[in-house]
Amino acid sequence: MASTDLISLVELAERWRAEQPSLVVHDPGGPQECLLRSGEVLVYSGGTRVELERLRRWVDRVEEPAGGVTRVRLRPGAEPVAVAADGGPAVAPNHVHVGSPIMLGTARPLPAPADEPATPADERWPVVVAVLDTGLDPHPWFAARPWFDAGVPEVLDADGRPGQDRQAGHGTFVTGVLLQHAPGVQVRPKRVLSSLGLTDDVTVARGLRASRDADVVVLTSGCHTADDECPPVLRHEVARLGGIVVAAAGNGGTTRPVWPAALPSVVAVGADADFSNRGPWVDAIAPGVDVTSSFVRLTESREYGYARWSGTSFAAPRVAADLARLRHEGVPAAEAVRRVTALQPT
Repeated sequence: MASTDLISLVELAERWRAEQPSLVVHDPGGPQECLLRSGEVLVYSGGTRVELERLRRWVDRVEEPAGGVTRVRLRPGAEPVAVAADGGPAVAPNHVHVGSPIMLGTARPLPAPADEPATPADERWPVVVAVLDTGLDPHPWFAARPWFDAGVPEVLDADGRPGQDRQAGHGTFVTGVLLQHAPGVQVRPKRVLSSLGLTDDVTVARGLRASRDADVVVLTSGCHTADDECPPVLRHEVARLGGIVVAAAGNGGTTRPVWPAALPSVVAVGADADFSNRGPWVDAIAPGVDVTSSFVRLTESREYGYARWSGTSFAAPRVAADLARLRHEGVPAAEAVRRVTALQPT
């Protein structure tokens, strides 16, 4: 039931460019390789006038600021990484983030049907977990829970090709992993990731901004950058969160940092598998191979069942659940992080 094809970032961009024509790969195959939105940069600063003056020769138009970010559309031929370097530290490309079941350059198992695991207990804790993912469908495991939000369902087929999109059902699966290990949490789903497994800095930042009241935030996508530094907008939004941020480390089998997971204030979670990213910026390891959880499939209608799936996306909610349980037990956030990361293998 699993595919053993290999996929590169260039192939990924080609595959979805028909649906998202703005995708471009910077430095394909090179040390600065990253996926960007072409023809634009983001300015995050209280004084955008200075940055915009520096970029004047490259600017086609400037959009109205939203959430502290100004999106600058560039003239044809302008290269976002080079333009951002001219603009200063508050200017960056709009990086495209990849969902963590998508395995760049490695084997990429797809979700397979599975037997039903034990249903999570019906408990209620005063702990809020924001799940920044593809949405959440009314699976029987949680459709009747008081926190369930019917307003962010999964998009199962957005690309027009036959069958379910590659990452459709992912948010429902991740939420099921979370509930199996922290059954009393109140989940706040935020749709930031497309059913094709892609998002960008602007969208992730918006999801983080909407999660400031959460005790724990789970993020299952991330990006590389040309300079291996965190995009300014993500660094800022993470710094303003009151809760613990848990992020999947990604599945490229590399030590190169993935953002925002690699931020020191974020708990970066790898999986117990060769495909997992690793390095000193990875804070925790959890099961990420053949994880079983709730799932929704596109047949003649929506069919609710269970699946097995692999990736650091499914290790992250396991660690988030451990942190949520400690918070429920009254352990302060910093101490909860210390306890969870102290148990990790070196």
